[in-house]
Amino acid sequence: MILNLKKLKQKSNYYRRVIFEKFCLIKEGHPGSIFSIIEILVYLFEKKLVRVKSKKLFDKIIISKGHATSALYPILVDKGVLKKKEWLNWGFKKSILRIFGNTSIPGIDATTGSLGHGVGVGAGYAKSFKLDKKDKKVFVLISEGELYEGSTWEALLFAAHHKLDNLFLVLDVNNLIILGKTSDCLNLYPIINKFKSFGFNTFNCDGHNFISIDNAFKKIKKNGKPNCVIINTIKGKGISFMENKANWHYWNPLDEKTIGITKKKLKNG
Repeated sequence: MILNLKKLKQKSNYYRRVIFEKFCLIKEGHPGSIFSIIEILVYLFEKKLVRVKSKKLFDKIIISKGHATSALYPILVDKGVLKKKEWLNWGFKKSILRIFGNTSIPGIDATTGSLGHGVGVGAGYAKSFKLDKKDKKVFVLISEGELYEGSTWEALLFAAHHKLDNLFLVLDVNNLIILGKTSDCLNLYPIINKFKSFGFNTFNCDGHNFISIDNAFKKIKKNGKPNCVIINTIKGKGISFMENKANWHYWNPLDEKTIGITKKKLKNG
């Protein structure tokens, strides 16, 4: 499938805008962590790597960094998986949506929040699909902060041992966690060498460049190894005062003037 860069960029801008507007309304959320993964989510769905059939997800997608799960909501609405009224009602009326997703929400395949569990859940799904001979893929989006959790590394060992080549990890490296720079808190580099040493097909890309993302996924071959695409991103991407700011892991109060200017910029792309 040929990349329609204009369409992909327009969708990314649209999702950033509607999520920003929603967080302004409900006065909570995790914009920094969400805006760093918008492009990869748009790519996975528009390239149909995550397949939707009969308004249901055919493949699995797990946002292991649970605070960023709401990045999926407007995409799931567009794909018909999630009812639009749930998104529109959120913040006004009763809605099944919340900041941290759970399996009561259509299209949310794992209840996440405490970090470090997504890879294990995803590996379990991938193993079950192998046993049942189902042609289904499992995508797990994890944060670099989750590499501080021992359970993540245990799950990597499990995935490699069982040759889960239907498992695709997307590692969001935005170089920041709640406490500040990852390089200062606990240095993880070179991350790519660590994943390769665990037996993963591992590739690097610019997480905000669709051509770079596409090139990375094109390199993946089905060779009996699980896969990891490392996306190098900017926390808070798309909103200048949020970019590379650890404090925008959480929502912060904004005045009406700033909100208006930001909405206009996001609308104009």
